Amino acid sequence: MDSVSQGSLSQQDVEKLMSDPSPEARLETTEKLTSQYSESLSQMTESERKIAEEIFRALAQDAEVRVREAMAANLKMTTELPHDVALSLAQDVDSVSLPILQFSEVLSDEDLIAIVRGGSDSKQVAVAQRDSVSGEVADALLDSGNEEAVAQLASNEGADLKESHFDRMLNEYSESFQVNESLSNRPNLPPAISEKVLSAVSEKLHEYLIEQHDLARDTADSLIEQTRERATITLLSDGTSESELEDLVNRLYSNARLTPSLILRALCVGDTRFFEMAMSRLSRVPLKNARTLIHDPGNLGLDSIYSRADMPPRLLPAVRAAINLLHETEYDGGDKDRERFAARMIERLLTQFEDPASKITDDDIDYLMTKLKQLAA
Repeated sequence: MDSVSQGSLSQQDVEKLMSDPSPEARLETTEKLTSQYSESLSQMTESERKIAEEIFRALAQDAEVRVREAMAANLKMTTELPHDVALSLAQDVDSVSLPILQFSEVLSDEDLIAIVRGGSDSKQVAVAQRDSVSGEVADALLDSGNEEAVAQLASNEGADLKESHFDRMLNEYSESFQVNESLSNRPNLPPAISEKVLSAVSEKLHEYLIEQHDLARDTADSLIEQTRERATITLLSDGTSESELEDLVNRLYSNARLTPSLILRALCVGDTRFFEMAMSRLSRVPLKNARTLIHDPGNLGLDSIYSRADMPPRLLPAVRAAINLLHETEYDGGDKDRERFAARMIERLLTQFEDPASKITDDDIDYLMTKLKQLAA
């Protein structure tokens, strides 16, 4: 055989590995053999490959942990590693198994599920960190009760997580700061799930304000409601699908949070789709019909669906003004166009009740909500 440096195994390496009993010799040859295996594989003959695989099987049972650690570290990305060798390493002590569990593509879902069910906490975390995690493996991780593993799963964008998985995280790990933080930081989370996270965090903040700062319950209620409504609107984007938007609106409605102030806040930042979906849900009018009524050139259609939605009558002028401005103005496409649109909207709406403020501030939407609630009282 040629030398390893030329792309294959040398007879000298094999003989040294088999004859020298010292751990240092085995470790040295193991590191040399495994580090070159993936690069040399395409140049190996069938007999050389079989020799290498038999050596790996022997090394996987080596009494010296350092030898097995070197194997796992160097073979973790090798897709041609024999399955029985990969599984043996994955079932080993943590220092050997974790690289294989996190990176090896040789392991099957059945292997991973069995290890999650019977393995250590560290093994479960390593599985949760894999580049790809199937729904079945995610179920096993959720069953494990391992908070850190579930938090890693929640933040793993390569995990095939469905709404049922997110529901379980929120219901079974509702007290876990780690899990809630991972969920809140996960990009592209379905809006309805984001709202659930937001609601859970808001409830904890509400109790904290009352218990730790001796804040009056009414004051805390108002503060949390404004904060939650502002955050809810940030969940919406042009990329939100109609089904996701419908899920969010239905969840808000079911939890009595599809409020007039939230609906008006959406109008303030130009979220027409949310307003349309909300009015459709409140009035029980099909969405297609609701859109026709809302955008009718006269006031009759909007007035009719607004009344049927049981919205506060005294807020109707503000809604009319907002819809008219939406028809007249579009986002300009520049940086912070949403904020500029909101500023123009607030200026227009404030003229319905009093002179416009001399300067638009970051809190103008909250100010407007307060004014509109006072008028609706």
